[in-house]
Amino acid sequence: MLEIRPTCENCNKSLPNDSKEAMICTFECTFCKDCVESILHNVCPNCGGGFTKRPTRPSHLLEKYPLSTKIVYKPVDQKVFKELFNKYKDINARER
Repeated sequence: MLEIRPTCENCNKSLPNDSKEAMICTFECTFCKDCVESILHNVCPNCGGGFTKRPTRPSHLLEKYPLSTKIVYKPVDQKVFKELFNKYKDINARER
């Protein structure tokens, strides 16, 4: 089941369940739309995959399936990311 993490891994921006700014990769790495578009350019710094909008958990199921409280805050190291970005920047996310 999707964790629905509460913040952006890079800037620590709050990303509540109903956030239209929350983006995830296939491994549930969670970033805000601003970081994905302006810093990461749709390349996950953890796995090299692409991003998609994170779904919203239906409110009537929140009690039974609570949101994650796990905060993963590890700002992107631009020197390390540059190599990964250069490897994947010209490859469609579905083909990486």
